[in-house]
Amino acid sequence: MASISTNEFRSGVKVILDGDPCSIVENEFVKPGKGQSFNRVKIRNLKTGRVLDKTFRSGETLEAADVMDCEMQYLYADGEFWHFMDPNTFEQVGATQAVVGDSLKWLKEEDSCVVTLWNGNIISVTPPKFC
Repeated sequence: MASISTNEFRSGVKVILDGDPCSIVENEFVKPGKGQSFNRVKIRNLKTGRVLDKTFRSGETLEAADVMDCEMQYLYADGEFWHFMDPNTFEQVGATQAVVGDSLKWLKEEDSCVVTLWNGNIISVTPPKFC
C-alpha cells in the first residue's frame, strides 16, 4: 500500500489509523523554538464518525486508505441487508443496518445517494439532499 508522509497531510486525505479508515479534518504544522517539528492533526474515523486529536513527528508516515465515495442507487431491503447498485456497472453491494444507521429514515427505493466504500465494503451511506 502507499504511504502518506506528514508533509502530505491535507484536509480530506484518507489514511489508515489503528486499522480503521480515517479522514484528515484539520492539519497544523508546528515548529517550536527547540526540538523537532510536528503536526497536530484532527482525524475523523470513517467507521464510527468520532474525531480524534493526534500528534505526529515530522517525517512519520501513515498507510493510505483505499476509500471511495461513489454515487449509488438504493434498491431494496430484505430485512437483513440494504442493497445498493452502481448505476454504471450494475454491481450490487449490501449494507447492514448498523452501517446504514439514521440514513434509513430518508432512503426510498431508487433514490441516488453517496456511499463510502472501503475495500469493497460499505462503511457509510449519505442520503440524498432535499431542498
